[in-house]
Amino acid sequence: MTSSRSHPLLTVLNDPIQDKGTAYTEKERDALGITGLLPAHVDTLETQLSRVMSHLDAKQTDLERYIYLIGLCDRNETLYFAVLMSDPERFIPIVYNPTIAEACLDYGQIFRRPRGMYLTKHTKGRLKEVLSNWPTREIRFICITSGGRILGLGDIGANGTPIPIGKLHLYTACAGVPPDALLPIHMDIGTTNRDLRDDPLYPGLHEDVASSDEIDALMDEFMQAATEVFPGVCIHFEDWKGTDALRLFDRYKDDHLIYNDDIQGTAGVTIAGLITALQIKDEALKDQRVMFAGAGSAAIGIANMIVEAMKTEGLSGAEAQAAIALFDAGGLLTVTRDDLNIYQTPYARDLKDETDLQAAVKAYKPTILIGVSTVGGLFTEAVVKEMASHCDRPVIFPLSNPTHSAECTPKDAYTWTDGKALVACGVQFPDVEIEGQTFHPGQANNFYIFPALGLAVYATKAKTIDDKMFIAAARGCADQVSAHDRQQGMLFPRQRDMLNTETRIAIAIARDIFDRGLAGVEEPEDVGALIQSQIYQPVYHDETV
Repeated sequence: MTSSRSHPLLTVLNDPIQDKGTAYTEKERDALGITGLLPAHVDTLETQLSRVMSHLDAKQTDLERYIYLIGLCDRNETLYFAVLMSDPERFIPIVYNPTIAEACLDYGQIFRRPRGMYLTKHTKGRLKEVLSNWPTREIRFICITSGGRILGLGDIGANGTPIPIGKLHLYTACAGVPPDALLPIHMDIGTTNRDLRDDPLYPGLHEDVASSDEIDALMDEFMQAATEVFPGVCIHFEDWKGTDALRLFDRYKDDHLIYNDDIQGTAGVTIAGLITALQIKDEALKDQRVMFAGAGSAAIGIANMIVEAMKTEGLSGAEAQAAIALFDAGGLLTVTRDDLNIYQTPYARDLKDETDLQAAVKAYKPTILIGVSTVGGLFTEAVVKEMASHCDRPVIFPLSNPTHSAECTPKDAYTWTDGKALVACGVQFPDVEIEGQTFHPGQANNFYIFPALGLAVYATKAKTIDDKMFIAAARGCADQVSAHDRQQGMLFPRQRDMLNTETRIAIAIARDIFDRGLAGVEEPEDVGALIQSQIYQPVYHDETV
């Protein structure tokens, strides 16, 4: 007697990687033993796509659409990616930012089924064994988070699990990295969030967060286990608490294939926007003065990469650092402050202590103001007008997200500078009209960078990842902003053809990898053809072959 567990309905039709749903042909249905288990009509992928679109149009909110799409991914991965890749401009805000912030907050309530892997501090000592439970060894990228610093939400622990899932979906949707090479992981180290620990629906450990020493020992074992179980894997660190993020990045960057998207991806996309803005102004980066509102891992990562970019224009490291100032909850980072960590001290300025941002801007006179503070409305009218008083075309990047955490809106920045500001935000804001001119504010979101980096690393089998690759990505991104779009204040390429955009960025990164001898494969005559050959296409394959 055949067990129900071996029935095709519980295998082929319940495997999201294989399943084609109503698109199985009659020949395939007979071959797979599923004739009679599906409606008679054989749909094309295009018909299924149209049906999904009608379902999405009927939903009332983007969170409902997110839940529907994740459910679709659980059933039919090919169709899911066909939906995302059909219109990235529409679907990126649904499956990632800003909707994913709502999904994280409601994760305990909307949880349907597990995706990826869930490791905890209690699996220390057997992480290799646990990682070996994953059904394939062909994993090329792991995106791992502790949930310690999710967007502007703070420490939400296991509720941050949608972040690595969403990040890896963008690898595929934006740059065509094959989804079967991707593995999202939540590393549960506990949470400082007492409300979550007291919530019976919270899906993570109901325990306080581990100490730094415990985290380091846990991650040392994880890094070793991951590289043994998945040879050649790249570890993408995402949304760890700032001090953990910086410490772990320094701990592993020289000996493992890793990068931190909050540190390097954010920096890369910011530099891409700065390159475009300064091309519009016809000015060099080395001649700018940069101020950050926020002094955490994102600010440090961007600042460090700006230093590297300025060095390529002829400045010394010390000269580049002197062109950057940071402002946090304690005020301007100055040499007299005794509360700075080792990552912040290179940017302590010999200036008067200022705890008011407008006063700090007046004292330092930056030409570029970057917000990574998560403090909504921090860039007040007085602050923005102070920027405009000493700089004809100030560059203002309120990068914090979600939307309510943005330091100011593009409309405010344009209005307060009479349309002269060059603006990019972490989330997409609507167009702004000032005195008959329409401005399209840029979205300085990491999805312009990390999927392309993933595709380049995937194709070249890069041996290491460094800041120069992100600078190459930034230049590849900036090169794609047309003269017409720059006139509308756009600092990033339009999102309607993300696969083509990301492919061109990936080619720029791959050329840098080959030029510096960092590839694990031989350089081909046509780097572009190599990149194109690796791109995943969401199409069904004949199951009878």
